[in-house]
Amino acid sequence: MKNSILIHTCCAPCFGNVYKELLPSFDIISFFYNPNIAPEFEYNKRLEELRRFSRIKDFEIYIGEYDNKRWTTSIRGYRFLGERSERCWECYRIRLEGTFRFAQKKQISMVGTVLSISPHKDADVINRIGKELAQKYGIEFFEANFKKGSGYKKAMEISKKYGFYRQNYCGCIYSKMERGKNSLWYQKSICNRQV
Repeated sequence: MKNSILIHTCCAPCFGNVYKELLPSFDIISFFYNPNIAPEFEYNKRLEELRRFSRIKDFEIYIGEYDNKRWTTSIRGYRFLGERSERCWECYRIRLEGTFRFAQKKQISMVGTVLSISPHKDADVINRIGKELAQKYGIEFFEANFKKGSGYKKAMEISKKYGFYRQNYCGCIYSKMERGKNSLWYQKSICNRQV
């Protein structure tokens, strides 16, 4: 019998290859906990794609509370720092801590996340936060850098195979506003990174 692992999942495209990689060793439970995603229409679109994949592959999925207002308040001091900054690190922490709490409630002894599959995410920071939370909650953390070994490329191939909706920004409203290089938000975040 395989051990269960609760995998924090941000979207079906990121989950696809992680699911494939871990399936031989674990009973995988997906936890969609992403209060960072905005607007709510985008959140629902990503959630529905994950639900569709769960119907195809028959894995269990749980959905965490969507409280974008609380997330925005927590991140407020970091909002102009841009991607791959303390803003993202705090976001990782919020989502991973929510995952550990849920694992504790459901008595699941191991937690992981798909976040490290993205070329825009810092696997070292994600793993450091995961290990800190593992100590705090007494739950094992599955350390990984899923982008290694062409993980991201394989994830995109799986996305194409299943026709997943693929978003063009990480998820938070700040990352969306930073997509436009001519936007005032992008200019402000660039200035803050140079200070």
